Amino acid sequence: MHYFLPTKRLRYLLLSLLLSGFFLNFIMQAASFNMNIMSALGWISEFYWLYLFGSLFFFFVLLAAAAIFPNIYAGMLVAFVGCIFLAIADYKKLNTTGEPLFPWDLMLIKNAGEMSRITKGMVSPFAVILAVILMAGLVWLIIKLPKLKIQLWLRFTYLVLSLGIIWGFGLMVAGQHTFASAIRYQNIFWNQKVNYTQNGFLFAFTGNLRQNLIEKPENYSRETMMEIAKKYSTLPDKASVTAPVEQPNIVYMMDEAFFDPTRLPTYTFSEDPLKYVHAEEKISPSGFLLSPEFGGNTANIEFEALTGMSMYFLKDGSIPYQQKIVKMSSMPSIVSILKDRGYRALAVHPFDDTFYNRNRVYPILGFDKFTSETEMQNDERITPEGYISDKAAVKEAIDELKASDKPTFLHLVTMQNHFPYVKGPNGPNTITAQGVDPEYKDELETYVQDSKLTDEALSYLDQELKTIQRPTIVVFWGDHLPALTAGIYEQAGWDNNPRMKHETKLLYMANFDIGKQPMGTLSPAFIGPSVFSLTGQSLPGFYKLLEKVRAEIPGLNKNVLIGTSGAITNLSASQQALLNDYRLVEYDMLEGEKYSQSLLF
Repeated sequence: MHYFLPTKRLRYLLLSLLLSGFFLNFIMQAASFNMNIMSALGWISEFYWLYLFGSLFFFFVLLAAAAIFPNIYAGMLVAFVGCIFLAIADYKKLNTTGEPLFPWDLMLIKNAGEMSRITKGMVSPFAVILAVILMAGLVWLIIKLPKLKIQLWLRFTYLVLSLGIIWGFGLMVAGQHTFASAIRYQNIFWNQKVNYTQNGFLFAFTGNLRQNLIEKPENYSRETMMEIAKKYSTLPDKASVTAPVEQPNIVYMMDEAFFDPTRLPTYTFSEDPLKYVHAEEKISPSGFLLSPEFGGNTANIEFEALTGMSMYFLKDGSIPYQQKIVKMSSMPSIVSILKDRGYRALAVHPFDDTFYNRNRVYPILGFDKFTSETEMQNDERITPEGYISDKAAVKEAIDELKASDKPTFLHLVTMQNHFPYVKGPNGPNTITAQGVDPEYKDELETYVQDSKLTDEALSYLDQELKTIQRPTIVVFWGDHLPALTAGIYEQAGWDNNPRMKHETKLLYMANFDIGKQPMGTLSPAFIGPSVFSLTGQSLPGFYKLLEKVRAEIPGLNKNVLIGTSGAITNLSASQQALLNDYRLVEYDMLEGEKYSQSLLF
């Protein structure tokens, strides 16, 4: 009988693992509450069963790791530190973008080196030093602790038991088992912030492991999709201009974290950082882009602009590039539409090509060539510490257009204005800000300096367009507002203004006449049809559907809907019907049978 009982030392180890499980679960939840300890304790008092079972899950994770490693203390430490890093990542992402950590975010681990460059300056030297000291202390403790021998059969028993419970936990949560409901777990996929704060990090994170991008509409069928295709494909084209003699080049320039800082009330600047943009928008089509994101998730804005699909219909926290498109063989987009019309399709991004799986997603969307930072001929940086400048990226795009003997679609995604906004990487600040708290002054002035450099790059682009023989149109927009310290937006009164926190600059430029009509506020999904209209090109059925939606609801965002005369509080029956059709097509292409691919594209 004694043969099956753990030794006294092993019992102490199991107790320490159990207590560590409760501690880890508490830290995870505190991170979801912005490290507010009282809020975490309040959650535990209300959802005690979720806390209990979550803590037991972490206990078995630690136990499995202890059983795998020859040194059980090392195994326990590796698992413990790994969980702590998840909590830190959740906390940092919440503070940067306002969103919690999702399973698909872990795909960026392969870009750890590039991530360290992106986040340079965001982690204090004190925190780094403290982490190194703590790690050294833990290693020392492992070495000094007395060796604990566990018989092989007992290790195997612990490992099989732990893995079985971990697997069962995943099935219970992902499958919404009745037991999960009994302990008050509810998968609130439509609001991920609430999902994480109500269910706890562990349950919410696990529940997202088997999440579809979009729920299946009740009336989805082949017949329904054929009716939708017939309804919109037969609509007439409404081009706003006569088509140029030659097929025009079309350039998308999505600029990292670019918006108009002069829109921030309470702040004044020593000079206008956007002299060119403010002059050009008076003589060219311009307006605002209603970004589906704030502070990050660039790939989602890109997804909308290239595919015409809207993040409005997708579940909170979705990243289609990483969750779905990377697994597909093809996906209709403006790229594939234009290629069918004889275009070359090029993409340029002055950073690592594997970020958001672009190196795998771009061929699926139809791109012929993808030039990343390692292949760029124009890779100048303002300082060695900075990203490749917007002006260098523009030069690369111009060179590609001039070298092409065919009409070209070129998609340029810049990096110059990426956070952190610390003085130095993009040269000295030449603009001063007034009315800002001293603690935010350097950060705001650095961002404004960055936007000035982008303005100069656009002025350069305008001059270079005149040297291109083929008619060429450029659509420029900022992907999302910058991840500035929250206090900067709070001082400006934007902390609770969803429209202002999602509107970036949108500008159309061309070397031929495209008019100067205002574009208003536009979602990225509608950029493709707008370009086709401005260049006199015929619209595929899907773009005709988008034009119908745009005419009613040009701004589609989960936080705010924008109509032709302002924010929409209640959708009309016709508007809801349009969105239902749009949702059906999007479901069909992303999760359904793809009936629309041959009918609408």
